[in-house]
Order: sequence, then C-alpha cells, then structure tokens
Amino acid sequence: MIVRSPVLNVMMGAARKAGRGMVRDFGEVEKLQVSMKGTSDFVSSADLKAEKTIRAELSKARPAFGFLLEEGGEVGGDDKSHRWIVDPIDGTTNFLHGIPQFAVSIGLERDGELIAGVVYEPISDSLFHAEKGAGAYLNEWRLRVSARRKLEESVLATGIPHRGRPGQDVFIKELTAVMQETAGVRRFGSAALDLAYVAAGRCEGYWESGIKPWDIAAGIVLVKEAGGYVSDFDGKGDMLATGDIVAANDQLHSKLVSLLRKARG
Repeated sequence: MIVRSPVLNVMMGAARKAGRGMVRDFGEVEKLQVSMKGTSDFVSSADLKAEKTIRAELSKARPAFGFLLEEGGEVGGDDKSHRWIVDPIDGTTNFLHGIPQFAVSIGLERDGELIAGVVYEPISDSLFHAEKGAGAYLNEWRLRVSARRKLEESVLATGIPHRGRPGQDVFIKELTAVMQETAGVRRFGSAALDLAYVAAGRCEGYWESGIKPWDIAAGIVLVKEAGGYVSDFDGKGDMLATGDIVAANDQLHSKLVSLLRKARG
C-alpha cells in the first residue's frame, strides 16, 4: 500500500480535476483543428482555465503557499518557505495540433528544495507522482529508471528549439553527437513527460536547454525518486536557475554530461 502525504494527495487531486476539463477541451481542439478559425485562442483559454482550476484547488488546501505559474507568474504567499510551481498544459503545441501528448505539471518547493512532484497525462489517465524520500510512482506502480549501462543501447529524449528561440546551432551540435553514440533520440514535445518517461525507464535519459522552471520542477523529483540523477550541463543542481537540464540513470548521467559538454565545445 502506498502511503501518501496530505499535500501530495492535494496535488494529485488538483491535477486530475484540471485534467478532466482538459480532456473535454481537447475534444473541441480536434474539431477546431480542421476549421478556418483555427485553435490558438481556444487553447489559450484552455490553458488559463486549467491554471485557474489548479490554483483554486491548491490554495483551498494550503492558502499560505506562494506560486510560480506559467501564465500567472510569481505570486507571493504568507508562507515564505513553500511555493507551488505549476504548468497547466505542458505540451501546448501538441494540444494545439490535436496531438494527445501533453500533461499537467505541479511541483512543490520548500526552502528552495523540490520536495514533491506530480505529472498527469490526462488522455491516458497516467498519474506520475513522487515525494522526497518516498519513491516515485505511476498510478499505483513503483518506478525505477532504466538499468541500461551503455549509451549505444540507450534511447534519449530532448526538446528542439523552435523558431524564435536561441541556441539552434548549439542544439544541432549536441544532437549530432548524441545520435552518433546512442540507439535513438525522441522529441515528444513535453519536458514534464520526458522526465516522467526517464523516471519510468521508458527513456534512458533526457537533455534540454532554455527550459522554464514550471516545465521541469515536478519531473526532477520523479527522476530523483526513481533512482536517477539530474543536473545542469555543468553537473550542478541549478537547473531551475540555468534552464539547462540533463537526466539519466547513475551509469549514464556523467557520460551524457561529458558528451554534451564536448559537443558544445
């Protein structure tokens, strides 16, 4: 039997409630996708609605906690030790195009340390959750990172800088180096799910640059509690500040960091 803290139960409940509305909205997106009107305004509305739902549920349970929200920005609370870090729809571009690969991401920070995380994939009803010291789970199943020890046997996930984002030339160098050393690279379109998949052993590792705190906060807890390692490109723990992240198991993490640093020159 899994023993969950009250605060994790609150996070899971908020993610599920937002996810139910998201599934309904996603059905509308699929209809709008083929219309001349397009979907951008509708998706922006869905994003804001999901964030409002999550914020209301979390605030009801812990009214003093602060927030860092993708849409709403930083919101201070009376409790200066605790902060929710929320992305209501991570994978918005997928959502926009009717691709069912997106997630709710809720992380909890205490005194600057991430202590709990929930990543919920509403279309498949997959709820990844973890607390510091209590392990990582997918619904009721305990998660462990992949046990593969060789890069040449590994599949990695990443994010590709889109139009208007810097770092495309550097990314091409990284991708070329990783492709030459691994069994494959996947681009799923959601950093939160990339990290959840590493925690579940579906991918051996993940890397990305220029990522936002709300995209990765929950996933960092998942990977660590599943036995993995997470750092920035310098091997340090400043991922939320630098926006650079590398995640893998204990056998591959240092190899991946070294490979990426060498590719960057």
